[in-house]
Amino acid sequence: MVENITSALHVELKFDEEDVPYEEEILRNAYSVKHWLRYIDHKAKAANHGVNLVYERALKELPGSYKIWYNYLRTRRKQVRGRIPTDPMYEQVNNTFERALVFMHKMPRIWMDYGTFMSSQCRITRTRHVFDRALRALPITQHGRIWPLYLKFVQQYEMPETALRVFRRYLKLFPEDAEEYVAYLQEAGRLDEAAQQLAHIVDNEHFVSKHGKSNHQLWNELCDLISKHPHKVHSLNVDSIIRGGLRRYTDQLGHLWNSLADYYVRSGLFDRARDIYEEAIQTVTTVRDFTQVFDEYAQFEELSLNKRMEQVANDADANEEDDIDVELRLSRFEYLMERRLLLLNSVLLRQNPHNVHEWHKRVKLNEDKPEEIINTYTEAVQTVQPKQAVGQLHTLWVEFAKFYETNGQLEDARVVFERATQVEFVKVEHLAAVWCEWAEFELRQQQFEEALKLMHRATAVPKRKVAYHDDTETVQTRLYKSLKVWSMYADLEESFGTFKTCKAVYERIIDLKICTPQIIINYGLFLEEHNYYEEAYRAYEKGIALFKWPNVYDIWNSYLSKFLERYGGTKLERARDLFEQCLDQCPPEHAKYFYLLYAKLEEEHGLARHAMAVYDRATSAVKVEEMFDMYNIFIKKAAEIYGLPRTREIYEKAIEALPEQHMRHMCVKFSELETKLGEVDRARAIYAHCSQVCDPRITADFWQTWKEFEVRHGNEDTMREMLRIKRSVQATYNTQVNMMAAQFLNKGTAAADAGAGADAMRQLEEKARQAAAEAKQSQPERAASNIMFVRGETQGGVKDKHNTVVNPDEIDIGDSDEEDEDEDEENAENEETSNGAAVTKADDEGLAMKKLRFEQKTIPAKVFGGLKPKNREDSDEE
Repeated sequence: MVENITSALHVELKFDEEDVPYEEEILRNAYSVKHWLRYIDHKAKAANHGVNLVYERALKELPGSYKIWYNYLRTRRKQVRGRIPTDPMYEQVNNTFERALVFMHKMPRIWMDYGTFMSSQCRITRTRHVFDRALRALPITQHGRIWPLYLKFVQQYEMPETALRVFRRYLKLFPEDAEEYVAYLQEAGRLDEAAQQLAHIVDNEHFVSKHGKSNHQLWNELCDLISKHPHKVHSLNVDSIIRGGLRRYTDQLGHLWNSLADYYVRSGLFDRARDIYEEAIQTVTTVRDFTQVFDEYAQFEELSLNKRMEQVANDADANEEDDIDVELRLSRFEYLMERRLLLLNSVLLRQNPHNVHEWHKRVKLNEDKPEEIINTYTEAVQTVQPKQAVGQLHTLWVEFAKFYETNGQLEDARVVFERATQVEFVKVEHLAAVWCEWAEFELRQQQFEEALKLMHRATAVPKRKVAYHDDTETVQTRLYKSLKVWSMYADLEESFGTFKTCKAVYERIIDLKICTPQIIINYGLFLEEHNYYEEAYRAYEKGIALFKWPNVYDIWNSYLSKFLERYGGTKLERARDLFEQCLDQCPPEHAKYFYLLYAKLEEEHGLARHAMAVYDRATSAVKVEEMFDMYNIFIKKAAEIYGLPRTREIYEKAIEALPEQHMRHMCVKFSELETKLGEVDRARAIYAHCSQVCDPRITADFWQTWKEFEVRHGNEDTMREMLRIKRSVQATYNTQVNMMAAQFLNKGTAAADAGAGADAMRQLEEKARQAAAEAKQSQPERAASNIMFVRGETQGGVKDKHNTVVNPDEIDIGDSDEEDEDEDEENAENEETSNGAAVTKADDEGLAMKKLRFEQKTIPAKVFGGLKPKNREDSDEE
């Protein structure tokens, strides 16, 4: 073929006129690749024969040019595209590849294109030979470019043996791609070899999956593979492999157990599968694993039962043995479902055998099974360690003994209690609870003497005294200081012992310093019941010496109540000493009750002045929240004993001591008192004093009360004075708000100045503001004059022009019945004061204008009294 093409080159060379320049260049530069490629590009649109002829001429001159060979082969492949594989042109292209490989056998791209081209021709053997030649010709560093095409080729056609051999060769160079081999084996149905390969992967600790699978996931795939295809996997020991996974992956036991059981189920070994399920539910330690295994086990039993029932129903020759087999399967399934809660409890106990609560649940699950209950209690008390117990261990011992008691086995119950008292519990309270339960057990059996002996035995002092909270000592040696045991002992002595023994118990409790206020109170009540009153009082005093406030409150309460109930006023001095001792360190939270009790004693059996002194002390000793109520009680008692005039001092003291919210109410009550006594001016002065802390915007009820007072007892001048004070107070509060806002703005301005530097204009404004402030301070303060009280004249009297006190700041507010004008003027005054210009020149001019308007109005008739003029003309003439 090559000789034919060469001879054709010498015989037939016909050129077009367009080819002449390129031919001349070729003649001048026959060994220039650039000129040949330029000529080839020119002939690209010519017939195939023309292009190929130029390529052949170029390759004759430059047989070692990779660029020309690559373009030539690509052109020849395009020329056969779309033709059938049996076309002769395919063979020509193949020959061209072979010629190219004579020179280009080290170029992987040529081999890759040749292999791909051969694969498309469906010539399997020749293609395999091409890939094998490529692997032999190329260095091993470039095999990675050939193998993907080779593997794709062997997987493209159904030739498993060839593919297996190729994959085995491939894995020797790239063992990390074993997963692809396993996937191909599964697709090809070679599951036994797939399982072997997967087992090899799992055993290799250094294997890293390219698909991101963990070793555990590969284990699961292996288990699924060998368990679901038991008849196709023969070379592996499935049982040992899965059990190895159980030891290795303890967090996924449920899935692995199910895989092992599924293997035996698919193998037809149902009894063996049932044994695996039973073993699994008896060994798993988590609820999740148990749930997975139990659900699979129940489904297996149910399917087995249904299948057997269908077989028996469809079998006409069914006999009695078949019915028995069905009954057996049904009973097995029911027994499994009945055991679910018990099996779940076993899982939780395997998870933590020291969980007391789960042991109690297990006992309840075994209800109506005495032997199982006894075995459960026995196992529980032997298994649970006191220091590791979750829950209260002593409850197991107590419930164990109560179980024997319920069934009439009293001696066994006593043996259990005896064993329980020897257990080294973590806390003394647990051991004390056991002793108390034992004593109550004896009481239920009417064995009162035995109960007392038990308590005496429990409270016996050891040879070596130890501290109650010393954890290094055993709980048995610290039990003698347990208040729970001593309280039980005291209750038993009160009920079944003698006075002497019971008193000794209480005294022993006090000597050990483990008593509580309730113990002291119980001791006192016990002594009083036996008419030992002085002994009871001494017991109270011992308790008072042991405890401090506020724990001693109940003891003092009982002591004083019992003392007053018995002696009343017969031992007044002693009662006074007790009260003084009680109130000496009494906190304000509890002082009110004792002061009232003390004052009641003085009222009923002592002196009135002593009672008033007690009330007076109480007003300053109680909490601030209770002072108002205390003052009200004080005032009420003083009025009852000495009369209303004597309460003035109390009111004055209350007004000084109480906070503002209570002081307002006290001032109103004081004013009402003065009004009842006919002291209207004193009442008005009290209102004026209280008004200084009453913001009209908040305490409108106070101002309404004062207004109603003035309507009833005042006149036009006093009403004006009240409204003036109201505006003055309003202005005071507005000024305070404005000053706070100005200070805030000044701080912000100063901060801005510090950050941005001194600004000349800002400094000038600051100086002007300071000058205005100094000028304002130099003026006489009007605030003080605004709140001064202007005495009004008595009702019905004649107004004396010489004796009338003139208020220089008085403004015209109109007649008392002109409410609308009053409100308008108040609003105007508020606006003026809110703008911070209460004492400016404009205000003075405004006041002058108002005075002019006042002079133009008619003088009210009440000012003249009986000297009222007959008509307006007369008054004008005067």
